[in-house]
Parts: sequence; structure tokens; C-alpha cells
Amino acid sequence: MSNTPFSAGAPGPGREPNAADRAWLALACELAALCPPSTTAFSVGAVIVAADGAELTRGYSRENDPHDHAEEAALAKLPADDPRLATATIYSSLEPCATRASRPHPCAQLIRDAGVRRVVTAWREPDTFVPGADGTELLEDAGVTVVELPELAESAQAPNRHLL
Repeated sequence: MSNTPFSAGAPGPGREPNAADRAWLALACELAALCPPSTTAFSVGAVIVAADGAELTRGYSRENDPHDHAEEAALAKLPADDPRLATATIYSSLEPCATRASRPHPCAQLIRDAGVRRVVTAWREPDTFVPGADGTELLEDAGVTVVELPELAESAQAPNRHLL
């Protein structure tokens, strides 16, 4: 996979996904395959897309550090006060984490604190590592719109088969 920015169009508004949402989320699922394998963490890809459809950044689990999560890696590449985040969509192959052992802030909190108002995921986090954690609930309680596209769950699960 190339590091060249990908263009699939503008994210859908609100809870109704569009073709661009499916294409951006498919890219996030492809990024998960770049993760160094782990027996203690999922392989996840994430892409942050501006409201106009421009890719802002991307990341994947363990990209620069063994404890990096995909959303965290992507958000770290942008200034915390980047005004585009308020209207951006983050695409994550796995539901953003709500609880975390390796770092003080889970991804759902990082997304909320960055001001991102829309998240599109393919797969709900299973109880494999953190039983009962619900990143979707944490995000929705903070007013973030979360859209799940279960038709891409198999793609999100592919680099994680050894954990399932």
C-alpha cells in the first residue's frame, strides 16, 4: 500500500453512510494489515478525513511505538488545535477503545478531546482484552455520531484472525 493520499470523496453527513464512507473505511481496514502482529492487541487502521473529502492523516496500531493505537497514531500527526478536526470524520477498522492499560487516555477520549464529531467503524471491539468496554457509548454520550458498517467487519477482522 502506498503512502500517497487516497481520495474517495467527502464523508457522508450524520448517521447515513455514503459510498465515500465505505471507501475510506475500506482503506482503514487495509491499513490494519500494516500493523506488526501482536498476541496482546488488535491490529487496527485509521484515517481522518476533512469534511471536503481531503485525507488529513492516517495511522495504524504499533506504527511508531508498540503501544500506539491507530486513532492515537493518526491524531498525533495533526496539531491538537487543527480547526478541520471539528468537521472531520475518523474511520477506524475497530471501534475506538474506551479503556486502556498501556496509556492514560483511551482512543474514544482522544477523539472526543480532539473535537472530532463523527466516527465510522467496521467492527465492535470484542471482550478479548477489555471486557465490557464500549467506545461507541463513550463517544455517543459526548455527542459524537458513530456509524457502524458491519459489511466491512470481515475485512477489519482479517489481520486479527489469530486473536479470535
